[in-house]
Amino acid sequence: MKTLFSRFASDESGATAIEYGMIAALIAVVIIGALKTVGTSLSAKFSAISGNLTATQ
Repeated sequence: MKTLFSRFASDESGATAIEYGMIAALIAVVIIGALKTVGTSLSAKFSAISGNLTATQ
């Protein structure tokens, strides 16, 4: 029983896949946050441009 537990404890074959998955999830969260910020900024800018165009007509 001890050898089975020691083999299980020293097996690291799935650790790399989990690490890559966590890195991919972190990158996705950063991209989503950046796009949300840029989208809000662009929306405000287009609203200002639209307001200026309708004011000049």
